[in-house]
Amino acid sequence: MKTNYVQIFDTTLRDGEQSPGASMNVEEKVAIARQLEQLNVDVIEAGFAASSEGDYDSVHRVAETVTRPIVLSLSRTKEGDIERAIRAVEKAKRPGIHIFIATSDIHLKHKLMMSRQEVVDAAAWAIGFAKKRLDYVEFSAEDASRSDRDYLVSVFTEVIKAGAVTINVPDTTGYALPEQTGELFRFLVANTPGGDRVCWSAHCHNDLGMAVANSLAAVAAGARQVECTVNGLGERAGNTSMEEVVMALRTRKDLFGIESRVQTRQIYPASRLLCQVIGWPVPPNKPIVGDNAFAHEAGIHQDGVLKHKLTYEIMKPEEVGIPSNKLVLGKHSGRHAFVDRLGQLGVDAAAIDVNKAFAEFKALCDKKKVVYDDDILALVTEESRRRGDFYELADLSVSSSNSSPPRAEIVMRVGGEERRGSSTGDGMVDACYKAIYQLAGVHPVLERYAVKAITGGTDALGEVSCLVRHNGMTVPGQGAHSDIVMASALALINALNRLKAGLRRNPEQIDDEGP
Repeated sequence: MKTNYVQIFDTTLRDGEQSPGASMNVEEKVAIARQLEQLNVDVIEAGFAASSEGDYDSVHRVAETVTRPIVLSLSRTKEGDIERAIRAVEKAKRPGIHIFIATSDIHLKHKLMMSRQEVVDAAAWAIGFAKKRLDYVEFSAEDASRSDRDYLVSVFTEVIKAGAVTINVPDTTGYALPEQTGELFRFLVANTPGGDRVCWSAHCHNDLGMAVANSLAAVAAGARQVECTVNGLGERAGNTSMEEVVMALRTRKDLFGIESRVQTRQIYPASRLLCQVIGWPVPPNKPIVGDNAFAHEAGIHQDGVLKHKLTYEIMKPEEVGIPSNKLVLGKHSGRHAFVDRLGQLGVDAAAIDVNKAFAEFKALCDKKKVVYDDDILALVTEESRRRGDFYELADLSVSSSNSSPPRAEIVMRVGGEERRGSSTGDGMVDACYKAIYQLAGVHPVLERYAVKAITGGTDALGEVSCLVRHNGMTVPGQGAHSDIVMASALALINALNRLKAGLRRNPEQIDDEGP
């Protein structure tokens, strides 16, 4: 079944979150889902409902929140998984389920310990069982790129008979090359009975740096859905990058003759939001959304671009929503103008406390000479991540001199109880962190600490990201403030709240993570 566009299936909230240290709480997942709806993606894979209570809650909340995209949960071919997935999405306007089982001989022998026929039977039964409750049922043959293609035809034939409407062909290990991917899709589309009635989908991993190329090869061979993530987030080397596939289809429509329905001006806001939520900066040379994606330093390039942009730019930054970095608002700007600017930046005002965000904006205007779009995005994200926290920073005072060690005095609320403490350390941030550990009563290992200036100038907002590990759990933390020590404290407290919430899924709860 060929459509006149390529569906974008976003799995940032499921496959993307499986990256170590990229966990998100429920509210953050809802915020990402809202932005994905702004992007106009076709399908949101909101999680793996059977894997944990946290994932079930996330899928349920996302299903309740968005209205346009199909919302689905991943599921194994087990009755309990399927029942739980269906319950999680039952309040969605457009509910769905994504059922998978491995099909490669190596997976059958060493992981599933099942015969080929047993896998066919399990897949067909699961699709039929889910189809009684839902119209939208997708099937994935895990490790399809390393599976026997004639066997894949047998599996797909049976699941199509059972009611699957989308057939996904994953390159689970990132093993395939574009020529192989195109050949496999052409073979499957041509030889699978009923293949003309379904949507063929590609789900590629980036272990060899081929995820985007393989996905595009699949589209050229007849696929009409690409499964991807914002910024290419995903376990190991990541998944297919949503922004790269979308802009490749748009920029080279002369070759593909088809593109997606994504609102491309929402790409950069989505990228920024994800970075702020998980604390992973985008590399400067990342295509489409990296800081250098539209930068030109070589003199001959600068001269050409100044004369005519198309000499060295095949896309315009405005097309993907990259702001001009100009002064957008000031201390005399009103609330209405602020809310209007949030909308232009892709922020859903209904999802935040606008009064608090506006108050933070006014306070920032008093501190900074120039307020940029990225400053506004940072403060809105910072305000939203503080709501309902178990640990809250009430006050921070630090001092340092040549004659005495740096000292930090902290006032924190822990479960609503105010606590005061102080500590010295090897630098003001170290002193601050030691005082916070004492008041919180936990001493995690700090595995990563990074500082980034959001905009230029000595008065720039500083964005701090950290990664902490405690009792086998690894979580990120983020904070933004014009005072870098304050930003550091906010980042650590954000991480401690994530630890408290027990965000990371216990890998012992499930024996498979999906395509």
